[in-house]
Amino acid sequence: MTIKKPSISNHKNQIFTKALEFHRAGKLDDAEKLYKKLLLSIPFNSVLLTNLATLTFQKGDFENTIKLIDQSLIITPNQPNALNTQGNALQNLNRLEQAIDSYDKAITMNPYYAEAYSNRGVALQKLNYLNQAIASFDKAISINPFYAEAYCNRGNAFQYLKCLDEAIASYDQAIAINPHIPEAHSNRGSALQNLKRHNQALQSFNQAIAINPNYAEAYSNRGISLENLNRLDEALASYNQAIAINPNYAEAYSNRGNVLTTLNRLNEAIISYDQAIIINPNYAEAYCNRGNALKNLKQLSEAEFNYDKAIAINPNYAQAYWNKAFIKLLNGDYLDGWRLYEWRWKKQPLINSVRHYPQPLWLGKPSINGKTLLIYPEQGYGDFIQFIRYAKLVEQLGALIIFELPYELIAITSSLKCQFSIIEKGKTLPKFDYHCPIMSLPLAFETTLETIPNQIPYLYADINKKKQWQHQLGNKNTRRIGLVWSGSRNHKNNLNRSISFNSLNTLFKLPIEFHCLQKEISADDEITITKNRNISLHTHLINDFSDTAALIEEMDLIISVDTSVAHLAGALGKELWLLLPYAPDYRWMLDRDDTPWYPTAKLFRQSKTANWEYLINQIRDELLKKLSNH
Repeated sequence: MTIKKPSISNHKNQIFTKALEFHRAGKLDDAEKLYKKLLLSIPFNSVLLTNLATLTFQKGDFENTIKLIDQSLIITPNQPNALNTQGNALQNLNRLEQAIDSYDKAITMNPYYAEAYSNRGVALQKLNYLNQAIASFDKAISINPFYAEAYCNRGNAFQYLKCLDEAIASYDQAIAINPHIPEAHSNRGSALQNLKRHNQALQSFNQAIAINPNYAEAYSNRGISLENLNRLDEALASYNQAIAINPNYAEAYSNRGNVLTTLNRLNEAIISYDQAIIINPNYAEAYCNRGNALKNLKQLSEAEFNYDKAIAINPNYAQAYWNKAFIKLLNGDYLDGWRLYEWRWKKQPLINSVRHYPQPLWLGKPSINGKTLLIYPEQGYGDFIQFIRYAKLVEQLGALIIFELPYELIAITSSLKCQFSIIEKGKTLPKFDYHCPIMSLPLAFETTLETIPNQIPYLYADINKKKQWQHQLGNKNTRRIGLVWSGSRNHKNNLNRSISFNSLNTLFKLPIEFHCLQKEISADDEITITKNRNISLHTHLINDFSDTAALIEEMDLIISVDTSVAHLAGALGKELWLLLPYAPDYRWMLDRDDTPWYPTAKLFRQSKTANWEYLINQIRDELLKKLSNH
C-alpha cells in the first residue's frame, strides 16, 4: 500500500511529516491522531484521506477504510492504489463482487497493476470462479514475472481445482523467487499431502515453520502429515504447538482430538473436540469427530446425536451420514444402515473412486432379468469377500454377471458356484446394462438380520494348491492353527484392530503348530518370529487369496483379528475365532459371540479399550479346553 505526501503549508507539512514517520514506523495510533488533526483544517485533501484509509485498513477497520476512500475518490477519481486498498477492505468484509469491481476500476486506470490483478484473483477464487482466478494471477505474473505472491496465489487456485502437480509447480516458482514466504512452503505441503507424498509434505511444513516459528497453521498441517506417517506422538506434539501459538485455533483442537482418538485416548479426545466446538459452535467436523470418539466408547446414542448435530449444521455433510450408518448397522438396524451407507460416494476419499458409466447404477430396481450387471470391489479385500456371496442372488434374478477384479481376487472369486465372467481391473470391459459396487448389494436386496445370505461355504480352495500346501507342510503331528495378529499398516483403523506379536507369547507355549497367514509383516515382528520355533512363515509362497484359502484349509482352526483373512476363513466355512477391539467394525454388531454372516465364527471381544491381554488369556484357556478334549 502506498503512503503519499500531500501539497500543504510548511507548518502543516511538518505535522504531516511526523504523521508519516509514525505511520511507517507502525505507530498507528500516533499517526492517526495527526492525520485527523490535519483533516480538520484541510478536509478535502485526497492524499490525507487515502493515507488515513490505508492506516484504518492496517488496523482492521475495514468499514471506515471504504468510507474514507470513497471520500478521497470524489476529490481525486484517478487513484488506482486507493481502489486496490478499497478492494482489499471489501474482500476482508466478504463483499467479494464489490471488491472485484474496485480492482477492475484500478486496472482500468492502470492496466499494468500486477497487485490489483493478483488481489482480484483471490476474490474470484473465493467466489469459486477458479479458472477466472488463474487467468487473473497469470496476468499479474505476465506483468511482473518475479511476483512470488501471485505464483503462490495461483498455486492455491490450482489446488482447489485438484490440479495438484500444477499447484506444486506454482509454489515451487514462488519459492524460487522468494524462499522466505512461509505460506508458499505450507501450501505446497498441503498439495503434497493430498498426493499422499507425506514425507515431502512434512519437509515443506518444516520449512514454513523454520521461516516463521509462530505459524500455527503449518504446525497443524504438519501434524496431519505426521499422523499419516503413523508418527502419532509427534503429530500430537505438533497440534499442541499450534494451539500454544493460537489458543483459538478450532481446527487444531479437532485435529488433536483425531490423533487422540487413534491413540485410544478417547476421553481426552472428547475434551479436545469440546474445545473446538466452544471456539466455533458451528464446526460440523468437530461434532462428527466427537461422534467417532463416542462410538469408540460404545456410547452409541450420544455418537448419533453428534452426527445429527453435524448434519443439522451442514445438511450435505457426507461423512456424518456415513458415520451414522455405522451406528445403525452396529445396532442391527440394517435397512436404515444400508440406505445411509450410500453417502460414502459423496465423501473424500471415496469420491475419487466413484465409477462414472453411461449405464445406470443398479440398487435393486428395475428388473435385471436377461440383463448384464457389472460388479466391482470398492474398498478393502475383506469387504469384497464378505459381500461376494450376493452373486448367487443376482444370478437368481436372471442376470448375467461380470466381475471387474484386481489380480489378487481373481482366482478365489473363480471358485463361486454360479455363472459369471471376470475381467481383470484395467482391461477393456465388455458391454453391460447396469453396474453395482459390491457394498451396495445388501441395499439392493434390502438385507435385514433375518435375510442375510449365510449359506457357508460360498468360496472354495483350489484342490491342486491344497496338495501343494500338504507337501509344503509335511506330516501333521499336532493341531495346526492359522494365525493373523495384524492387518495392513495403511488401514485407517489398524492400530485399534491389531495386536503386537509379542503379546501372543503365551499361546506359543502350547503344544500347537502355528502358521502365519498374513502377507504383511513388520520388520520387528519378522525378527521375533524367526526366533520362535512354534510358528511358521509362508509369506513368500502367498501370491493371492487362492493361495491363502488353500493354506487355511490345511488348518484345524483360524485365530484372527479383523482382516480379510478372517473373512476368507468364514467364507470357506472354516472354524474361526475372531478377536475384536472394544469398539468393533459395524458388521460384527455388539454384545454377541456369534455372527449371522459367518456361522462357523466365534467372536471374542475386548472388555475395555486396548485390553488385548485379557482376550489372549481367554483364547489360551479355550485352546487348552480343545486340547484336553482330544
